[in-house]
Amino acid sequence: MTNRAHFDFSGSTALVTGGTSGIGYATASLLRDSGATVTITGTRPGPEDYDDVDLSGFDYRPLSLTDDVGVAALAESFDTLDILINNAGANFPGGLDESTPEGFALSVQVNLLAPFTLTERLHGALKRSAARGGASVVMLASMAAIRSVPVVPGYGSAKAGVLALTRNLAVKWADDGIRLNTVVPGVVATRMTAPMDYVPEIKQEQIDHIPLGRFGEPGEIASAIAYLCTENASYCTGSALVVDGGYSVL
Repeated sequence: MTNRAHFDFSGSTALVTGGTSGIGYATASLLRDSGATVTITGTRPGPEDYDDVDLSGFDYRPLSLTDDVGVAALAESFDTLDILINNAGANFPGGLDESTPEGFALSVQVNLLAPFTLTERLHGALKRSAARGGASVVMLASMAAIRSVPVVPGYGSAKAGVLALTRNLAVKWADDGIRLNTVVPGVVATRMTAPMDYVPEIKQEQIDHIPLGRFGEPGEIASAIAYLCTENASYCTGSALVVDGGYSVL
């Protein structure tokens, strides 16, 4: 899908967690191609370990969301930061059943506590930003935050917590020139949703629930994220932008 929106992030610095695939990669690529200096994180040792995606033009940092020392080291490497995209996350982390206490707790750690910790540790760098419209933090939530998805109770609870976290930090950091918003994607064609290709009836059930009649593309979510990082969105903070093809209203 051709993206006809044009952004100018010349001179900006950005960090995109989970920037090696899906929405994260599309967002990092859009920011890079719009002039930003972009750091991405991934779970493999180095960029050369990804043979299915081109990571040229990015500063790659290996990071596990459950590694508090690694999260702290990453945050400390930034003196100034203009854009933070908290994209990394996972359901069934470690292959655990989220209906068990262990699986639920790990999902909350990965999808809520980890982005909170990274964001909190980057407060000083974000506060020092001179970006027009202020520094911007964009969280990624999910339809599971606003509707029941019983198979992933930990993931849904964590993503609902992301919405609350966004609202609270938006108020707390308003005087620091830092805006925080959340994008809530619908069903997007990514690695996470790819298993539905092998269960056609489940995939069709999802499509039937989307008024636009199709899954979203990562680039469509990336454009919404990028908008929130521009000075055009300078009056947006504490908000949740739903990009779901109408899924949530049917």
